[in-house]
Amino acid sequence: MGRRFALKKMTERYEGSFYGRRKGKPLSPRRTHLMETALPRLSLDLKEPAPQNLADLFDVPVREVWLEVGFGGGEHLLHRARENPDVGLIGVEPFVGSMAKVVNTLNEEGLRNIRLYDDDAVNVLDWLPEASIDLAYQLYPDPWPKKRHWKRRFINPQNLDRYARVIKPGHQFRFASDIDTYVDWTLQHCRDHAAFEWTAEGPDDWRKPWANWPGTRYEAKAFREERVPRYLTFLRT
Repeated sequence: MGRRFALKKMTERYEGSFYGRRKGKPLSPRRTHLMETALPRLSLDLKEPAPQNLADLFDVPVREVWLEVGFGGGEHLLHRARENPDVGLIGVEPFVGSMAKVVNTLNEEGLRNIRLYDDDAVNVLDWLPEASIDLAYQLYPDPWPKKRHWKRRFINPQNLDRYARVIKPGHQFRFASDIDTYVDWTLQHCRDHAAFEWTAEGPDDWRKPWANWPGTRYEAKAFREERVPRYLTFLRT
């Protein structure tokens, strides 16, 4: 029975987890050095139990903890950290070049309210305590546009269960994409999930980004290629 349970958990663990390449162009010697020296200090240590109060993860006092899964170029993550110095942010990104960019910026600016993780986001979601996150973002995730690859999309029932477990009731999960099929996919999956409620009351609620939106390089690419981004907000009920 124990073996069957372990196999079941292993199967659940990999449905909708990270797919795709982790490396692009080689890093410069400076960024390679930072990844070897600075990233370990900034990274979550998932070998240790998560603190019940996630504020203890940060070197500065924080009133809330936010999560961004797949921060890409880091534009949004860094912007939110700068404008909210009393909020702790956990950023997850498996792509080496993107992580190195953010580590470099943190080193230059001395921001102390960000913690990082450079592997599969489900590891973090499974590690976090229940009802510990005040706000979660997933912005422009890999859309896997071919229908045969849709099962690889991160938004699925298992991962929504994970989000539901860690987001505090009454708080938000925010999602953005410029791919219509992924927007529809996310709406359907969140509507079908008992723990999430779409908050939109009118068209502007999904056509316009959230307050103090910095934009991202993926969004800029969408505009260049004449795709229209959508911004979805769901309440953890």
